[in-house]
Amino acid sequence: MTDTAPRPADTAAPPRTRPPRWWLLLGRDRAAAVAAVILTLVFLVAIFGRLFIGDHAVRQDLLASLRPPSLDHGFYGLLGTDVLGRSVLARLVDAAGTTLSVAVPAVLCSLLIGSALGMWAGYHGGMRENVAMRVADVILSFPSLLIAVVVLYVFSPSALNIVLILAVARIPVYLRTARAESAELRSRLFVDAARTFGTPARHIIVRHILPIALPTLLTVATLDFCFVMLTESSLSFLGIGIQPPDVSWGLMVAQGRQYLQTAWWIAVLPGVAIVLTTVSATVLAAWVRLATDPAQRWRLTLPRKRRGNRAVVPPEMIA
Repeated sequence: MTDTAPRPADTAAPPRTRPPRWWLLLGRDRAAAVAAVILTLVFLVAIFGRLFIGDHAVRQDLLASLRPPSLDHGFYGLLGTDVLGRSVLARLVDAAGTTLSVAVPAVLCSLLIGSALGMWAGYHGGMRENVAMRVADVILSFPSLLIAVVVLYVFSPSALNIVLILAVARIPVYLRTARAESAELRSRLFVDAARTFGTPARHIIVRHILPIALPTLLTVATLDFCFVMLTESSLSFLGIGIQPPDVSWGLMVAQGRQYLQTAWWIAVLPGVAIVLTTVSATVLAAWVRLATDPAQRWRLTLPRKRRGNRAVVPPEMIA
């Protein structure tokens, strides 16, 4: 006769707890939450802002030249006007779309190409890995900004050329990162098991290596977004980036630098936009690195004062 009595409470298996949702983890970190809100607003303004400003970014009014920020001249005069009487607010919105239309495609292209080549080279090793790493070393031996300056002086400055140059210049960053991750993972037991069962190499890379390497690559991409955006702003400031009548944040800083003493808002406000966007992306990248790492995610559930303490023990290790 079988015993159908329920198991005692002390021998029952402990309930399995699900990890907190990502938005709950984000809400626990105020700095990361503020950074996420700022980046979301920037992307929404860049995508939909031009639908609302119309032609205010290029509309000139010499009678309203160099007006300071004020509410007395309507909504578009909130952040003042430039030397041609154009609304600085409208130009900031228009420039956000131009700046992100250069930074985002450049980062995505370099991320996809560099990650694919790096994981392929790291998994196979041998001559393929050596050739890929030597090519990456050659590209990295030249500063990205110097390559962009030389190429844009030879060819006509345009948004497409800037995207292509920055994408090619940043490929080695992802190639080296993906190669290191793939070379370390190819000797793991689960990869050996998949290889033993005859799984093709491309399926092993996509199904087993990519999911583990992806958090690191996304963190690098977030930080690289800041570098690419600053590089584009630097090129526009030097006069070989975005050309008028288009406008970017870097170009606005360049056009307003000669009016710093009389009309500071023309150059300072786009500079503030650049700083806020890059700092927010950096803060959010650090949070994403912890949130996507199963071994470190538990730190985000701790009170903020205890996160820096390395002696803290993970909850699953507490007896």
